[in-house]
Amino acid sequence: MAVDSALSSPLGPPACEKDAKALQFIEETTRNADAVQEKVLAEILTRNANTEYLKRFKLGGATDRTAFKSKLPVITYEDVQPEIQRIANGDRSAILSAHPISEFLTSSGTSAGERKLMPTIKEEQDRRQLLYSLLMPVMNLYVPGLDKGKGLYFLFVKSETRTPGGLVARPVLTSYYKSDHFKTRPFDPYNVYTSPNEAILCPDSFQSMYTQMLCGLIERNQVLRLGAVFASGLLRAIRFLQLHWSQLSHDIRTGTLNPKITDPAIREYMATVLKPDQELACFVSQECCKENWEGIITRIWPNTKYLDVIVTGAMAQYIPTLNYYGGGLPLACTMYASSECYFGLNLNPMCKPSEVSYTIMPNMAYFEFMEHGTGESPAKLLDLVDVEVGKEYELVITTYAGLYRYRVGDILRVTGFHNSAPQFHFVRRKNVLLSIDSDKTDEAELQNAVENASRLLAEFNTSVVEYTSYADTKTIPGHYVIYWELLMKDPSNPPSEEVLNRCCLEMEESLNSVYRQGRVADNSIGPLEIRVVRNGTFEELMDYAISRGASINQYKVPRCVNFTPIMELLDSRVVSAHFSPSLPRWTPERRR
Repeated sequence: MAVDSALSSPLGPPACEKDAKALQFIEETTRNADAVQEKVLAEILTRNANTEYLKRFKLGGATDRTAFKSKLPVITYEDVQPEIQRIANGDRSAILSAHPISEFLTSSGTSAGERKLMPTIKEEQDRRQLLYSLLMPVMNLYVPGLDKGKGLYFLFVKSETRTPGGLVARPVLTSYYKSDHFKTRPFDPYNVYTSPNEAILCPDSFQSMYTQMLCGLIERNQVLRLGAVFASGLLRAIRFLQLHWSQLSHDIRTGTLNPKITDPAIREYMATVLKPDQELACFVSQECCKENWEGIITRIWPNTKYLDVIVTGAMAQYIPTLNYYGGGLPLACTMYASSECYFGLNLNPMCKPSEVSYTIMPNMAYFEFMEHGTGESPAKLLDLVDVEVGKEYELVITTYAGLYRYRVGDILRVTGFHNSAPQFHFVRRKNVLLSIDSDKTDEAELQNAVENASRLLAEFNTSVVEYTSYADTKTIPGHYVIYWELLMKDPSNPPSEEVLNRCCLEMEESLNSVYRQGRVADNSIGPLEIRVVRNGTFEELMDYAISRGASINQYKVPRCVNFTPIMELLDSRVVSAHFSPSLPRWTPERRR
């Protein structure tokens, strides 16, 4: 389709007129980021002026930034939990928002100890949909021809719960998939999925996954991209194929659906698409019965151009395994979002995972940034356009749904600007994972230590596919325990006991000086221990979390565990234990 040259974008030549308008919106919004932010804050404060929360701080109808920042405190979830609980219990007065709270969005159960309830209002769906509508116009700049095929996306809903007051509480993606925005979305040749709504909306995760995989196999030559929300979700789908390919190929061969699939809507849909196909069934069996699954994605879906998964933050752990199964396909991270708010998108989605930066869209909420690691108290908060390249900040948001100066807990590093809107690299969640004494190890540091240690496994063609940890304080002194699940591509040449012991030491060498001082000088921390668990253990861990109410879409392997049943499960699957054979290097020069 010819595109009006007047609608061309600095980002690149749009694929169609609809894309041109989306790219133009990105340009205009980011060019005027400060004015957009000022307008967003004024809208939020005007409409919610008579809420109980804002009246408490005596804003007096003021909508300017100066009054807002001088009168409203920066808060955490615990600060606003009493108000949220009142709404959950049925109080319909204007507590946080003048617009009625339509539902609660539950945060990932593995991000914090309890599932947080994030209030939302109906119009937020429009705001989220707007951000979704910008993703493909950007991707089309980098990958042509995506309108000529389909996407195989593994998408799932979680059966929702209700609060005592009757409001629905569910993960944000379940809310989206069950909304008319998704269910009755207009046909878009750039956004066609192999997975039918009937499968995506089925609350039984086995039936949903089985049907989505079956449809993806039937249309394997149409598939141009594979995806899931998180990298771990896509790997779970590959593991599912490993376990169930025989039954899937049987269904393709006979044109009959597995009797374990009992959902009436799925069965009705599959009756229209599942036909006997001997050739395809033989192909699936031949590929999947091979011991070597390297490049299995490109072998089964040969026209795949990229994998659409989040591989930033803790998900970076999965990059080597995705590269193994994906045959080196590009990994695209397209957007940055949470239960509290959708934030922005990646304007260069085909970049290397380590270079992913998200451009904050100024229309989504009012954003402030708390300088991180400066030691100032109280910490200085900056507006969106005032952040500095190279510095790290904690994200603070004010939303249309009634969160005011709320600390999200994400640490972001500024990498640059698109027009006047900053671009951020996601660094980590602001949570200390491990601590025995005065040491504090966070997620990014643990991830780095695992990566450094796992390099010792490369000569044995072995990699760490999953890990978690806990601080074992039952021993004296206490010590870090790291659980590893390994992928051995050459079982005849496994890493030796000595090598795995060296991995423990390599991890310790990678940890901070406070930890190493505790090991070497203070004797307050014992030798680090790696416990190798049998294959499939982390899948069992996920099944257990889902059985307790975690969302399959939002599930992330916890990088630290302290819940007794989970630790018992992990310990019952240990096949070998290894300890650091000597002390890590530490010198007192920097001691203060």
